[in-house]
Amino acid sequence: MRRRNKKLKIKNIIIVITALLLILFGVLLIIEKINNKPLPPEETNQPGETEEPKSNEQNSPEGEEETSAEAEKEPEEEPGEEPGQQPEQQPAEETPEYGIIIENPEKIDVLVNKKRNLPYDYVPEDLVTLEEVPTVLENPEVNQLRSAAYEALKDLFKAAKEESGYDLYARSGYRSYNTQTSLYSSYVESYGQAAADKYSAKQGQSEHQTGLSIDITCEALNFKLDDTFGETEEGKWVAENAHRFGYIIRYPKGQEDITGYMYEPWHIRFLGTELAGKVYESGLTLEEYFE
Repeated sequence: MRRRNKKLKIKNIIIVITALLLILFGVLLIIEKINNKPLPPEETNQPGETEEPKSNEQNSPEGEEETSAEAEKEPEEEPGEEPGQQPEQQPAEETPEYGIIIENPEKIDVLVNKKRNLPYDYVPEDLVTLEEVPTVLENPEVNQLRSAAYEALKDLFKAAKEESGYDLYARSGYRSYNTQTSLYSSYVESYGQAAADKYSAKQGQSEHQTGLSIDITCEALNFKLDDTFGETEEGKWVAENAHRFGYIIRYPKGQEDITGYMYEPWHIRFLGTELAGKVYESGLTLEEYFE
């Protein structure tokens, strides 16, 4: 009897051990499957692709910041924006793709366009800060003009206020060759080559580099740049009176084929009172006047 009980006990022990081994084997098998489970593929950008930034727009350009041959309407300077300070760097190219290099870029009546390029290293020697007129952007570079243009701008803004009660604001004045390079490249990236060539100037082909041009705006447009500026009371006053202070509307409506850029009622160019008056009375673009 004892022998029989002993055999039964041994048999039960063997059954328990076998069950434990089976359980252990099952656990090991589950662990192995978990460890070998394929991971989901990592999300990576394909060559040439970047994560699309979330739009908060511009204030930009801003970003943009701006449609313009000179002001880059959207993206605003980021406008953008408007344009931020650019690091000092040597331009990739020192000669234009076509056209000529202007020999006397410092002249007040200098003609700058898609066929007449400013030297890559030209920086006006008499740039001054716009300290006595209201400005929109904090970037110190664009809050500059050549001395004569600045004095005339002060008189223009003062007359607009005293004669008609209009408040005008300076948005973007001088821009360096490097800054314009960055703005144009950004526009091409965002909107393509064709749109960039219509609304933005290539480096060396922007009047802003002369320190004689400035983009102006008003509170009615939330201090942005838009072709509806020409329909505001402030814009109409500027169009009719800017020449009295040496400025002209550089890119008139309907003259895109001549100037190379879309209508920009906000972009005014300093020529001095005598020449500005003659250009205004002629009704011609600057290109036509100098033909």
